[in-house]
Amino acid sequence: MPHLLTLTRRPPPPNRLPVPESFPFTVPAIRTLPVLDLSAPVTFFVGENGSGKSTLLEGIAAAAGLASIGSEDVARDATLAAQRRLARALRLSWAQHTTRGFFLRAEDFFGYTKRLARDRAELIQHLEEIEVEYAGRSAYAKGLAAGPLRASLADMEQRYGTDLDANSHGQSFLKVFQARFVPAGLYLLDEPEAALSPTSQLALLTMMLDMVSQRAQFIVTTHSPIVLAFPSARIYSFDTTPVTSVAYQDLEHVALTRDFLGDPERFLRHLR
Repeated sequence: MPHLLTLTRRPPPPNRLPVPESFPFTVPAIRTLPVLDLSAPVTFFVGENGSGKSTLLEGIAAAAGLASIGSEDVARDATLAAQRRLARALRLSWAQHTTRGFFLRAEDFFGYTKRLARDRAELIQHLEEIEVEYAGRSAYAKGLAAGPLRASLADMEQRYGTDLDANSHGQSFLKVFQARFVPAGLYLLDEPEAALSPTSQLALLTMMLDMVSQRAQFIVTTHSPIVLAFPSARIYSFDTTPVTSVAYQDLEHVALTRDFLGDPERFLRHLR
């Protein structure tokens, strides 16, 4: 069962004097935002770079209060100040409000792995300090002091391994998805295909299918025809004003990819 049902912009307060709009309200897709039906288990935002799809997803993440897989939380990230203003102008309609899940920006993923590495290093340092401080004392006393830290470290390493940086970028993405996807969660993913090979994109679809069967909901921005092919997904195009729902087979991304693969030479000869 989806958590988030609809999205729209709040009307301006009555008797408020008009003020010049600034980003992100100057983006056509944001300025003319209609009521969006988000009640499908999977919703995609698709459009050219700069069309506003990622900006709206970031605004939803801020309005929903979701945790961020990034170097900073949404509420403190200086790069998302404009999106937090957008969040205050959004009205979210819920079947059941949840903060179970996360928001992921592919571009900020390395910041997240660095934060995990920093947290792991701090846990290990604290454990080493306990070993020194409790030297000569009973194992019971040392266990009381170190137990919670050891449990946190074991949980972190069970979820993510001892070194996410040892994996390829794509492998790290999939490992985090495997660790953090849980039933009945809400997941906002901004271009998750960025680091994924075609085979890994299919692996992501398999994970999403499994989570949807366990009442999870996904809202995803993407350029990938593979990811966009998720069964029964609702797709919104940000290349039109206002944003409109589009069938998979009618997407320009899909048509262009199909035409290119059918006759690459027809496209490439124009580059010579």
